[in-house]
Amino acid sequence: MIMVEVLAMARLGRPGMSHEDRQELWDRWGRGESISEIARAILRPPGSVFTVLRGTGGYVPAPRRRREGSLTLAEREEISRGLARGEQHPQPEAA
Repeated sequence: MIMVEVLAMARLGRPGMSHEDRQELWDRWGRGESISEIARAILRPPGSVFTVLRGTGGYVPAPRRRREGSLTLAEREEISRGLARGEQHPQPEAA
């Protein structure tokens, strides 16, 4: 039981790969570089590079996009602050 807690705690402190590192990883992978070459270039262990590649089967993921009609960051922030002040906000209209 103690061993499991120690392993879980060790994982919490590890920072994830930055967006820039992921972008460089995918750029290099697209140019045909090996996992080891990519790992050396972005200063990460080869296992970390492999884990990112494995997540999509080695295919570059499509860029993330918000659905049309979604609230903007500013709109979400405005609602959040209003709710924190105790204000009521109308429900969004059904599409």
